[in-house]
Amino acid sequence: MLIGELAARLGINTKTIRFYESIGLLPDPQRTASGYRSYDDGVDVQRLTFIKSAQRLGLRLDEIKEIIAFRDRGEQPCSYVADVLERHMADLDGRIREMRALRDQLSELHARAAVGAQSDSSYCAVIEQPPR
Repeated sequence: MLIGELAARLGINTKTIRFYESIGLLPDPQRTASGYRSYDDGVDVQRLTFIKSAQRLGLRLDEIKEIIAFRDRGEQPCSYVADVLERHMADLDGRIREMRALRDQLSELHARAAVGAQSDSSYCAVIEQPPR
């Protein structure tokens, strides 16, 4: 299958496929007699589907590349994947804490704005002088 067909089938831009090849996520494809890239309906589709699924879970391309390298060496990447997922969960937990704190601050500002906080500010005192 040609690159355009592969891209259409998976909903991926052709430039993205070429980029994945350039960084080693996809092996260099075979070429037709006229030099067009020719992809395997099974292996390449499966690999690209895996890459997109891993990205949806928040994995970075370098992490995905490492998982693929395990597979290409015939090794199970499960312990590596567990470590990666643990790091991502810890990062997500930190971001959730930050977002909750931001939401609390916004709620406080909203309450001040709703009662019409006045000052000599140029714009809006609620935003210019938020609570600490």
